Amino acid sequence: MNPNTSQRELDTILSVADKGSIEKAKAYTRLSGPGWLQGAITLGGGSLAGALYLGVISGFNLMWLQPLAMVCGIIMLSGIAYVTLSTEERPFGLINRHLHPLLGWSWLIATVMANIVWCMPQFNLGRAAVQQNLLPCVGEGTTSTVVICLLLFVTALLVNLAYESDGRGIKAFEIILKSMVGIIVLSFFLVVVTLGLEGAIPWSDIFRGIIPDPSYLWRPAPAYAELITQSSNPAWWTSKIGRDQLDIIITAFGTAVGINMTFLLPYSMLRKKWGEKHRGLAIFDLSIGLFVPFVIATSCVVIAAASQFHAKVDDVLDPGGMPVAQFENSVNKTLDKLRQSEGSNLETKMPTTPGLLPCW
Repeated sequence: MNPNTSQRELDTILSVADKGSIEKAKAYTRLSGPGWLQGAITLGGGSLAGALYLGVISGFNLMWLQPLAMVCGIIMLSGIAYVTLSTEERPFGLINRHLHPLLGWSWLIATVMANIVWCMPQFNLGRAAVQQNLLPCVGEGTTSTVVICLLLFVTALLVNLAYESDGRGIKAFEIILKSMVGIIVLSFFLVVVTLGLEGAIPWSDIFRGIIPDPSYLWRPAPAYAELITQSSNPAWWTSKIGRDQLDIIITAFGTAVGINMTFLLPYSMLRKKWGEKHRGLAIFDLSIGLFVPFVIATSCVVIAAASQFHAKVDDVLDPGGMPVAQFENSVNKTLDKLRQSEGSNLETKMPTTPGLLPCW
């Protein structure tokens, strides 16, 4: 970053050091940056898919889960930021010198692996969005897939190259990043607003779901109680739904903050020439750039998914738009698991409520 820009930022921080919270918030908002980068990273397919399935399987009962996960993540990232800005040294070198090279290199290798695992599928997500939603006329052939993925790669490369330049490049990068995060949050927010205007959202259930209730970590949502009771094997279904719900909970909790974010954050702060006097700004930056967009976006996804899909069996009793082969395959897989569990004739064990079957 240009030294003059860095000095102007520092002068702004010092000018509001003795002022109230509102004045500090206004100044810090203008200077924020790395936190929005973290927000753009975490608002990917993993977090949004976790929120989607969380709403489908648990309804509004786990609205508190992902905000709690992000609070834990921000506490960890704030600790990393505090140490980095206090020492103003690269954390990879600090770990290698003061702890052990094995820890430093393990952190680096794990970050690279996480980037491959989490970032590569985003190309497929972007490809599907273009081919199936934005421009279905291009088809889903190999040629269009390659062209779309190349365009996504070149666009991402150009945006990242802007961050490597000084002054205007970093500013442009941050504006693009904030705009993208804003569009994501606004899109999901408008979905909830639309459903709310149609009367499809029970707001009282949502407010109750914000209050943490750890019991839902291992027991099925109440909406499944009647379906489970009507089945001929309630114990098996209770265990099955509970296990699947726990898997989704772990996924949703684990995708809030990734190990690649722990590596990127300190380096993005050092890249902006932040130091000890920027520690307050760093924590505020994480709150406004990471926590707020993440909570709004994921909460809106949970609300939309829960209102439209949670414990809905009408579309399951009649496959409707689902291909018959896919419907039968989903049912058969669940019945196979039930057969293996019970080791007996399915005619006496098959659940009497088929609405539960294709969900798994």
